[in-house]
Amino acid sequence: MQVTVSINGEEYTREVEPRLLLVHFLRDELGLTGTHWGCDTSNCGTCVVLMDGEPVKSCTVLAATAAGHEIRTVEGLEVDGVLDPVQQGFTEEHGLQCGFCTPGMMLTARALLDRRAREAGGGELTDQEIRTAISGQICRCTGYATIVRSIRWAAEHSRSGA
Repeated sequence: MQVTVSINGEEYTREVEPRLLLVHFLRDELGLTGTHWGCDTSNCGTCVVLMDGEPVKSCTVLAATAAGHEIRTVEGLEVDGVLDPVQQGFTEEHGLQCGFCTPGMMLTARALLDRRAREAGGGELTDQEIRTAISGQICRCTGYATIVRSIRWAAEHSRSGA
């Protein structure tokens, strides 16, 4: 079947099998390998992308069902050579070790910060809010302390809709 999907603001059309998962569409059809493929069971969260601004595990979404939605991958965070505050936060606060979970963590963080920016009087982001937001993702290296600090750094330096 023919599928047209908007990814990082650009439309892509490909002929695909109806059962093709979004993670494989991104990686194999488009070469967007920043989206990682980990557990094949939707437990690890390494495959998280944003669909219409909300985090989804791309190993559970068919490429065909992504048609008509805006998909954002980690490649879409940086704009015109400028890192997103989330990316910068992970650099500043050493929020990664092996880096395997990092793209999904960054996209989940971006969704959290965008959601908070839309809320009136959201107040300061708490560590518990950050931990709750990333609870669907597994990091086997860091113990999460540096990830939480990275997201907090991004919240303090963020721009809405980045």
